[in-house]
Amino acid sequence: MNIDETYMQLAIGEARKAEDMGEVPIGAVVVLDGEVISSGFNLRESRQKSTSHAEIIALEKACEKLGTWRLEDATLYVTLEPCPMCAGAIILSRVKRVVFGACDPKAGCAGTLMNLLQDDRFNHQCQVTSGVLAEQCGGLLTTFFKGLRDKKKLIKKQGIDHTEINNL
Repeated sequence: MNIDETYMQLAIGEARKAEDMGEVPIGAVVVLDGEVISSGFNLRESRQKSTSHAEIIALEKACEKLGTWRLEDATLYVTLEPCPMCAGAIILSRVKRVVFGACDPKAGCAGTLMNLLQDDRFNHQCQVTSGVLAEQCGGLLTTFFKGLRDKKKLIKKQGIDHTEINNL
């Protein structure tokens, strides 16, 4: 296992924490000089905040820990390709490198829909490495969303009251 895979495994561990809470399983880890500085996982449902993405949480924790908004030598590992909001936060934080697992065909802004992280119109660009443990990262999402669809089918089939959904 190479170093990117090692850190991506940590991000996957963060994603599993999100999944355990009923959140979309996306995790992120910020690494600086070979040390994990911070980590985060999706908390949008728990916090009911659209900005509570794994990347944002991990970046905020890293900035707080280091006492600076500049993460110029840091690498961000994330299980899913960053969305436009997260790509913007990554650029503004001046992260040196982003490593992600699964591509996001609906919102990916590190090469899939567009590549904000390497757009030379911005004053900062990131190195990007994609597809690290992509199958494992994507599998978490596939399994999670399949479970949600199955749960909805069961609810519809059994005519369960929507107030009882969380008890399933």
